[in-house]
Amino acid sequence: MPYHDDGLRLGELVGSLQSLLLSTNDLEGFLEGVATVASNVVEPPASCGITTQFAGMPTTVATSDALAAEVDQIQYDTGVGPCLETLATGQQVEVTDQRSDERWPAYAAESVALGVRCSLSIPLSIDGGPTLGALNVYGFDRPREFGPDERRRVELFAAQASTAITLAVQRKQQQSVAQQLEKALLSRSVIDQAVGVLMAEQRCTADQAFALLRKHSQNNNRKLRDVAVEVITRLTGHPPVTPTPFRTGDEPTGT
Repeated sequence: MPYHDDGLRLGELVGSLQSLLLSTNDLEGFLEGVATVASNVVEPPASCGITTQFAGMPTTVATSDALAAEVDQIQYDTGVGPCLETLATGQQVEVTDQRSDERWPAYAAESVALGVRCSLSIPLSIDGGPTLGALNVYGFDRPREFGPDERRRVELFAAQASTAITLAVQRKQQQSVAQQLEKALLSRSVIDQAVGVLMAEQRCTADQAFALLRKHSQNNNRKLRDVAVEVITRLTGHPPVTPTPFRTGDEPTGT
């Protein structure tokens, strides 16, 4: 394949990666999309898995198909294999012919039984930093050596994927923080409403009303917000008013 076609193809794949990042809010769905796109980086298309460490154990976070997941699992069960080697060393690992490769006999026997003939594992990292995971490409059609141009495509895609995955994880973390903040703000609003209701009913100060809520919460081992909801509903005959949910990036109105 001519070089300019390679460049065009890689550009299209990276464009697909960027589209995934912009259009997919679910992290799991995004990673599955990355694996699917990665499977098309080589010709003919191959199976692809993304391996990372979770709680000190290697874990497949996404695959382009079920077969890639099976090959990854063989490595986890036997404790050896190309993707684990890449994960441990941060180095590329290529298998040109799995039937004759002698590095990991236990893995080789089972992977060949599944039809694996070759593979390429590329570390996922940003600017030479810590290895985030491994991008594993498995070929089933024939033994083969990944040529310089093809390897370059996989390397460049892996670099782009590393950045995209990092951004997706950061976005997920930010969303989690925003959701926790929103939950806290909503709870605070309900508690404030309950304090106001108790002040009117008990003819007491805000501090005294809050102390009553907290005492009831502690004595009954219930969340303060749940106690507040109960107080508002019991004394007013209506559930608390739910404020407009907080939205990250909302612009203030008026000046």
